[in-house]
Amino acid sequence: MDTTAPTVGSNPAIDTLPATFRWGVATSAYQIEGAVHEDGRGPSIWDTYCRTPGMVHDDDNGDIACDHYHRMPEDVALIASLGVDTYRFSVAWPRVQPGGKGPVNAAGLAFYDRLVDELLGKGVDPWVTLYHWDLPQELEDAGGWPERDTAYRFADYSMLVFDALSDRVRTWTTLNEPWCSAMLGYYEGRQAPGRQDFEAAIHAVHHLLLGHGLATQRMRAAATAPTEFGITLNMAHASPATDSEADREAARRADGLSRRIYLDPLLRGHYPADVVEDLAARSVKLPVNDGDLEIIAQPIDVLGVNYYSSHRFSGVDEEGRTTDASGLPVDRTVPFGRPVTAMDWEIVPEGFTSLLVQISQEYPGVPMVITENGAAFDDAFADGGVQDDDRIEYLASHIGAVALARSQGADVRGYFAWSLMDNFEWSYGYAKRFGLVHVDYDTQVRTPKSSALWYRDTIRRVRGR
Repeated sequence: MDTTAPTVGSNPAIDTLPATFRWGVATSAYQIEGAVHEDGRGPSIWDTYCRTPGMVHDDDNGDIACDHYHRMPEDVALIASLGVDTYRFSVAWPRVQPGGKGPVNAAGLAFYDRLVDELLGKGVDPWVTLYHWDLPQELEDAGGWPERDTAYRFADYSMLVFDALSDRVRTWTTLNEPWCSAMLGYYEGRQAPGRQDFEAAIHAVHHLLLGHGLATQRMRAAATAPTEFGITLNMAHASPATDSEADREAARRADGLSRRIYLDPLLRGHYPADVVEDLAARSVKLPVNDGDLEIIAQPIDVLGVNYYSSHRFSGVDEEGRTTDASGLPVDRTVPFGRPVTAMDWEIVPEGFTSLLVQISQEYPGVPMVITENGAAFDDAFADGGVQDDDRIEYLASHIGAVALARSQGADVRGYFAWSLMDNFEWSYGYAKRFGLVHVDYDTQVRTPKSSALWYRDTIRRVRGR
């Protein structure tokens, strides 16, 4: 009998993934680029938000971040060394179009032109995300995503990038995590632009989706080579804490406002009826004009799925009440009692499997790629490196969860680890580290962690068997 203890990150399910499975790493522009005042880049809502006292940990900002703007060739070489076939990155709208409208800023666009060429030269496919939260400040000053005009400005900007890079880039994602843009940015105020207006947030939901549809429509019409278009949504599996009606209703409401309010218009051409009713109970209406839903429901070739945790919900608070102080139904998260990451997010890999299978059953035929998955931990740099076994175990359990979902019929075609390297973690500043690669923010030295080597070796094994 083999009594050898399993190695860190051992998960037999991973070896069921096909050799054709796509592997990647992901980043976003504001989190890594720096150079916020160079080559004509204009201010974004995150530049403004970071300078609002108390909004970001330690008043950190992305002015320098990982200095990727100046270290791009070195970083591309690092990406290639991991053995991935795809690099998902975002384009900074204010670098390409500083005020959010008008002509292209050639110097800013040239950076992405060089990046694409550098990636292709190293055998890595570029995967472009057109919007990862850095709205030009001028557009926010005009009302931001709650205003319909922003959707049209986004489509115009998208075409500037598409016209420049579509001869070499084959996969295009319009938006990253519109839930965060709308709800964290315009309702909860925990991300840029820091507003707290539920109705504005719901208007932002619709206009983000409209911008996706308009941009996809125009890019597909202009494509001269086989090209894939998609969108990336952050999603979790929502389940009731008990089988009570109150808990089941709480889970339904949470799932509706976080997942189905995006998937239904994208893939079915309408908003969920129960969500529309829930909004009406709050005297809020989605600002749908004639023809909007047909535009939003443009065919997509790939659905990007970002997953970090799952949640259980109760419709009863700790005192037994079913409504809160404002008269709204209670939607209370109930912990699973699992270990948590440095973000205090519970580690629930089986929720990942459940989510992917649920999507495949509710929306048959949609191909998926995991465009983000990863974890922040309190990494300790010692002896010249980082031995991050907790991150390895997280990755192994979640990649295994993807493999299990595939075995249950989910059409998942790839997995991108978040993130390539430690970076500016939005409102958490530089306090949280998600990277496979450690970044010393004083020296900008990059050091692959043990998880980076595990990821590289896992890819090699799956491809080579």
